[in-house]
Amino acid sequence: MNKTALSQAIKSGKKFILATHIRPDGDALGSTFGLAHILMMMGKEVLCYLEEPVTGVYSTLAQGMPIETDFTCITAFAQQRTDVVGIALDCGDLGRLGDNGAELCKIQPFLVIDHHQGNKGFGDLHWIEPHRSSTGEMVYDLAEELGVAEKLSKEAAECLYTAIVTDTGSFRYDSTTSHTFAVAGRLIDRGVRPGTVCQRLFDNASFGSLQLTQAVLASLQTYLDQQVAVIRMTQQMLQETGTSSEDAEGLVNFPRSVKNVRVAVFLKEGEAETDQISISMRAKGDCDVAEVAAQFSGGGHRNAAGCRIHGKTMDEVCAMLIPALEQALQETQQTAKEKK
Repeated sequence: MNKTALSQAIKSGKKFILATHIRPDGDALGSTFGLAHILMMMGKEVLCYLEEPVTGVYSTLAQGMPIETDFTCITAFAQQRTDVVGIALDCGDLGRLGDNGAELCKIQPFLVIDHHQGNKGFGDLHWIEPHRSSTGEMVYDLAEELGVAEKLSKEAAECLYTAIVTDTGSFRYDSTTSHTFAVAGRLIDRGVRPGTVCQRLFDNASFGSLQLTQAVLASLQTYLDQQVAVIRMTQQMLQETGTSSEDAEGLVNFPRSVKNVRVAVFLKEGEAETDQISISMRAKGDCDVAEVAAQFSGGGHRNAAGCRIHGKTMDEVCAMLIPALEQALQETQQTAKEKK
């Protein structure tokens, strides 16, 4: 499947339901809202489905967007006409669409646009390119295929720029290519002000979030001769600082920035009723943390991946992860030796 076939399906559709993965990040929301702007500019009727309202640093992107969090409204929208197209963006598998993913996939046709390397392809038509920096970058290319890239509104461009800048770690990850920079340049030509976007994303902390950062970094532990660094966030930390999990976004990059660290791990304790530990991993170089995450039913990209484990303490989760990361690092070293 390629973007040409997908663009043909979009051109023939009149009504669209867009969805992305649960607990959406910048790329998920930026690519979804960016595509929504594009479709509405083309005269299409659009509805974006999210399980929860958009808050925090991404709330600006949601302004003016046709967003629905009540799935019964999505069902009603889909049943009004037969020419409805469903599209999932930045979602590596059906399960990541949330509790209503199976129902969403009943929309015919159902399209998938994604760049996660673990995506095996679901839906009726899928365009998956794991080497891409972000789904936002792919949506811009789709706009070119649809012949509307030169007409993008400033709002659409800001959505796609946000998607790219967040999923590339501000253009620091290896997935960043010359094409990524070219797309970013074209979005700037459409009115994006990089300084304004980055200030909104990265210079918008509260005092509580600084206290949370202090508490999380105080939990730092290193393993495997400091090749692996682990930080933790508990519900107690959130309560004591008056913050939410959104305030912890990006904290995994602190241990990742340490010179000797090859993999940074962020363990996040869920609410008591979920009995869940969320794990975010960020790697440098050729270490494939997506393969490690896959061992625990997770996924992602080579240098950025995650998973969730139920029924275990943070110490138990850490004890499970470290051997898997040690094996991944050893395989990376062996591959590097063979290439020499």
